[in-house]
Amino acid sequence: MKKVSVITVNFNQHSVTEAFLDSIAAKENIDKLQVIVVDNGSNINRIPKWINQYPNVKFIRSEINLGFAGGNNLALAEAEGDYLFFVNNDTEVTSGLVEKLVNILDRHPVVGMVSPKIRYHDQPSLIQYAGFTSMNFYTCRNECIGQFEEDKGQYDNTTGITGYIHGAAMMVRRTAIEKAGPMAENFFLYFEEIDWCERIKRAGFEIWIEPRALIYHKESASVGAKSALKEYFMIRNRILFMRRNAPLLAKIIFTLHFCILVIPRNIINYILQKRSDLTPWLFKAVWWNLKNNTDSMNSGFPINKI
Repeated sequence: MKKVSVITVNFNQHSVTEAFLDSIAAKENIDKLQVIVVDNGSNINRIPKWINQYPNVKFIRSEINLGFAGGNNLALAEAEGDYLFFVNNDTEVTSGLVEKLVNILDRHPVVGMVSPKIRYHDQPSLIQYAGFTSMNFYTCRNECIGQFEEDKGQYDNTTGITGYIHGAAMMVRRTAIEKAGPMAENFFLYFEEIDWCERIKRAGFEIWIEPRALIYHKESASVGAKSALKEYFMIRNRILFMRRNAPLLAKIIFTLHFCILVIPRNIINYILQKRSDLTPWLFKAVWWNLKNNTDSMNSGFPINKI
């Protein structure tokens, strides 16, 4: 089996990260894997304790929060694997997960990235992800296949090309990263893995789903309360993704769609939900895209307050 580096990022979730490390140690032959944990500017540095607790794990510390992409990218210099498995710390692996994903990359050199099927940890029979549809570049919308469906094996024979991987669990071929580059760090949160898929596809690789590999994600199936951070980055990065990836005609149609439909709809929803405090963040997200280029590292959000 090819060398695999398992990379996960911790931010103020030490008990969650420990549960993940215990999970992978129980379900996988950890001696055959390189496991890397990046502590992404947590308030308390647990690495001195973890070094003794998990002697087979490589720990990296960043003194500041680099975001999802930045935290994962920090591990690239230390990763030795031919394949890199980027996986959220709030997941629980199942037996054979890594091997099944490796088999796809071994057998199909054209595959640059592959994700497993994902179920919700709190509702373990419920699917979170069994693939994505392609992006509609006129509206910047696509669909998550299988989400909220009871898993009865209905997608287990759909191994193959999908629109996008899922950022919670994605195995990436090193040569694909070398050709396409790492994840863009200026997204900070949301859309960075979708943007990465587009760049890896342009580099000549395919994006696959392997639904016979399974992982559980501790993200709740219930939609949580909106926050300024989530609303800002979801809107800012949706526009940024389009600026970086959409054809010219699609950009024009998307801009009209966003201005005429999305902005008024969002404001009405904020009012109905008694969340008018989110309206300024919508306009800040739009303004960021008007004044910054697509590679700007200025987040426009007070990251130190996260």
